Amino acid sequence: MKKSDLSEFEIQDQDFKLRIKRDLPGRAPVAAPAAPVAAAPAPVAAAPAPVASAAPVPTTPAASDPSIKLVTSPMVGTFYATPSPENPPFVTVGSPIKADSVVCIIEAMKVMNEIQSEISGTVVECLVANGTSVEFGQPLFRVKVS
Repeated sequence: MKKSDLSEFEIQDQDFKLRIKRDLPGRAPVAAPAAPVAAAPAPVAAAPAPVASAAPVPTTPAASDPSIKLVTSPMVGTFYATPSPENPPFVTVGSPIKADSVVCIIEAMKVMNEIQSEISGTVVECLVANGTSVEFGQPLFRVKVS
């Protein structure tokens, strides 16, 4: 907040509200925003924990087999394997894919982003569960290149 010269920031979702206010020199601290700021980190901190443990596991098998490449997340968001709950997944284990094939959707800031593979081959493993939060660069799929 200091780098951007922000004094206050607020974000609100359906069941979540976060408000951060920085005390500026010469002003008395405001006690009211402290409660939402203290309550907000619990849900936010809980979501990334499974993601962090899932990322390191698949990188070593891909490194040991040169024909296995990873499709990684180009952004932070929520991973969806299907275009909608009633539709089948974009790809499954054994699915052949081409460069530019849509392999999943990542929702970021209420925008659904179709993620395309940059490699051709066959999907060997899906590394992320549907509806899971993903980080930038996190492996999503293992693909045996053709």
